Amino acid sequence: MKKLLIASAVSTLFAAPATVLAQAKAPTLDKVIEASGLTLSGYVDAGYTYSNRDVENNFSTRVFDVQNNSFAMHQMGLTVAKQPAEGFGGLVNLTMGKDAQVTHSFPDGSDSTFDITQAFAQYASGPATVIAGKFGTLHGTEVIDSTGNANISRSILFGSVPFTHTGVRGTYALNDMVSLIAGVNNGWDQLTDANRGKTLELGASLAPIKPLSIALSVYSGKEPTNGGANDGTRTSFDGVASYAILDPLSVGLEILAVSQDNTDGAGTKQKYSGFAGYASYMFAPMYRGTVRVERLDDKDGLRFGTGGGKYAEVTVTGAYLPADNFELRAEARMDRANSEVFTDFKGSTSKSHMSAALQALLKF
Repeated sequence: MKKLLIASAVSTLFAAPATVLAQAKAPTLDKVIEASGLTLSGYVDAGYTYSNRDVENNFSTRVFDVQNNSFAMHQMGLTVAKQPAEGFGGLVNLTMGKDAQVTHSFPDGSDSTFDITQAFAQYASGPATVIAGKFGTLHGTEVIDSTGNANISRSILFGSVPFTHTGVRGTYALNDMVSLIAGVNNGWDQLTDANRGKTLELGASLAPIKPLSIALSVYSGKEPTNGGANDGTRTSFDGVASYAILDPLSVGLEILAVSQDNTDGAGTKQKYSGFAGYASYMFAPMYRGTVRVERLDDKDGLRFGTGGGKYAEVTVTGAYLPADNFELRAEARMDRANSEVFTDFKGSTSKSHMSAALQALLKF
């Protein structure tokens, strides 16, 4: 009997911790990540695009949606970051999918569907923040990350500015309304420098009143020209303004001007410029409509190399938002040029190009 009582007591002693552990709830992955100070976010962008011109094999003003009649997994994005208000941190942003084939930086000329879009270290102290590595451009209204845009397709202007830069960037917040930015980098989309010259970036972020935000940015530096045989100064200016007129209605405007010196090795200077306007309206908590209108004047052929031309487009996008992390979008777009640059499936040329697209966007 004594042995039986001892055995029962020992069993109870070991069973008690097991019962407590079984009742305790194991921490979830997001709680573990949150406790570490890291943030983890991502999204999936899949869709379908139809085009009435053969943009897969011929001229197109598009950047990502260059499909004639195809479903595509455009992007899967993943961002891991630790960006404290004080001290050291960093960010890594990966893009996978068809769109990643376009965003590679020099010298990567592959068609890989994997791209390290951003990767930088950060140090913050008071109003100053410095980052060093590869990071997104200051130019433009639209971004690579599909969740940061209201339209499915990207604008003509989006493809007329750099995607990323590699270098150092500093930001200083003068107050809640004004931040100043300055940096130096390898140039447009260059992981390693294609020449010895460096590019200077300057920017300002302004919020003079609550509904209005303005972003101004300038890049200037030596870039390879004439097939890499020569160098010439490339200078670009981009201005973006957005204004929330009412809670459901917001509008935006972008202005872009780019010039390149010594494009032919003989001192020739070429330019292009353009603008884009946006209007977005929430018809109901789950329904949004967005209109984009833009124009690009490529009179010297610097942007598209077609001997010079003018391009315009109108895009209408409707979105259904049944949940905070999910969107369904539908879009119709018309591009026009002042010359017959678009080619149909029989080889005939036209001044117009029409497309339709569907998109499913899941955020996590």
